[in-house]
Amino acid sequence: MRYRFDDFELDTECFELTRSGVALATEPQVIELLVMLVQNRHRMLSKEEINDTVWRGRIVSDSALSSRIKIARRLLEDDGRTQRYIRTVHKKGFRFVAPVEEIAAEKVAVSEAPEPPSADPGPACPPREPFTHSAKPAVAVLPFTNLSTDPDQEYFSDGITTDIISNLSKHRWLDVVARNTTFGLKGRATNLQVLGQTLGVDYVVEGSVQRSGDRVRVNVHLTDCHTGHTQWADRYNRQIVDIFDLQDDITETIAARLEPEIGYAERNKVVHNRPANLEAWDCYHLGVYHFYRFTGPDNREAQCLLRQSQELDPFFGEAFAWWAYAVILGMVYWDTRPTEALLNEALQACDQALALVPNNATFHALRARVLLARREYGSAINENRIAIELNPTFAAAYCGLGDSLAYETRYDEALRNFRKSITLSPNDPQMWAFLTYGALAMIFQGDYEMALEWTERAATIPNCQYWTTAHRAVALAYLNRPTEAAAAVVRLRQELPGFSVSFAREKLFYLKEQTQIERYLEGLRLAGVPETVPALAG
Repeated sequence: MRYRFDDFELDTECFELTRSGVALATEPQVIELLVMLVQNRHRMLSKEEINDTVWRGRIVSDSALSSRIKIARRLLEDDGRTQRYIRTVHKKGFRFVAPVEEIAAEKVAVSEAPEPPSADPGPACPPREPFTHSAKPAVAVLPFTNLSTDPDQEYFSDGITTDIISNLSKHRWLDVVARNTTFGLKGRATNLQVLGQTLGVDYVVEGSVQRSGDRVRVNVHLTDCHTGHTQWADRYNRQIVDIFDLQDDITETIAARLEPEIGYAERNKVVHNRPANLEAWDCYHLGVYHFYRFTGPDNREAQCLLRQSQELDPFFGEAFAWWAYAVILGMVYWDTRPTEALLNEALQACDQALALVPNNATFHALRARVLLARREYGSAINENRIAIELNPTFAAAYCGLGDSLAYETRYDEALRNFRKSITLSPNDPQMWAFLTYGALAMIFQGDYEMALEWTERAATIPNCQYWTTAHRAVALAYLNRPTEAAAAVVRLRQELPGFSVSFAREKLFYLKEQTQIERYLEGLRLAGVPETVPALAG
């Protein structure tokens, strides 16, 4: 069936929207949304109905639907003010209001001697590969089992399950099965691989809660439904002081630790089963995989792959926001030059991501990283706070907030946020960075003993960068431990042979407080770092 309104045509067989015969590029969810609105134009569609059809009943925020409505209106050159095609029914739903002409699919009569066509028109509806980012990983959180002898404690295990579902759903790159669906399985013995096929999910979270006296023990497991393998498991023992504070503490901690574990598993799948023809989703995950390897060549590869993901799918916000972050880290650590034009482009990329999905906590946090590099600390603080409000378990946003506050010389506030990020996500792939950025704040504050302790912790983490060793050298120099400082400089020069005071000054372009810059550079000099590195003779 085809539907025509003004000079637009919506084809349900080819699954595309055309204008004056020209196909308009957009993502499948937007087409599915338009088809649903047009086919039900005689009535209002509630948000719940749209969610059940377009997102298959999975938990999504109101902003996810709002962003698809905005994209649909943009395609139709409509907006929220004129509402010529899509009308918003306040707090209830949406309705398609423009006149529509239905065009039945043409039937071709077959004669005994058909006339040959004058030219080969090609297939009427060319096959289209699905946009791969629609295949984002899906997760089901099963009701946690109450192991307490008191059945009245069921409310506590149910509350933990519900809160984990809620917290995981704030990570916008995950699809989380609705609570009502998983609670319908409560008390049933289920094969997780069969369950994965039934619910259409990739991962299952399950666990148990045992309360005895004033103590609670929670066990949690993350299982890959395709392989049946346990990806991650942990146990939490807590003492009950305030039951609701305890519930918040446990659920926030579990959700914060589950998210990076799922991300790690997804990246490994793409890396080890790399498809011959890369699509947007593949390029994105490969890009993030190279991003987290934290080397100069990997950073360049990440930037290239994330660019390719943008080109393959211009409606994939993650590709834009993560490209911007890869560019910023390339400036701080490796050979990407921090030009005004590139900083502007990185900010525009984050703005584009947020235009697609306005209330995405990750996009706000990555935009904050760009603003910090631009030395716009106040705006970076605001962006990180928005990210934390949207997702209170987002460890990297707490780290980013700590950074921004430190550069504003608000050290006590900064260190509280660094510690929060470390507590929330001790297995985070950026843990060495949480510790290293916190150590830099401590150097600025003058707490060299604690800065040294944090750099020692960071140095034990794989992919730790040369800045950690530089911070260690500075802390040792100010602690008047010259022999150890000299040894740290030797290691630093092994990690990055071109490191010098002038190199550090150039790389600290994101600092505007001169006392911070001079304190750090003077610490390098005291440690024995050369002012410059002589150029090699040709």
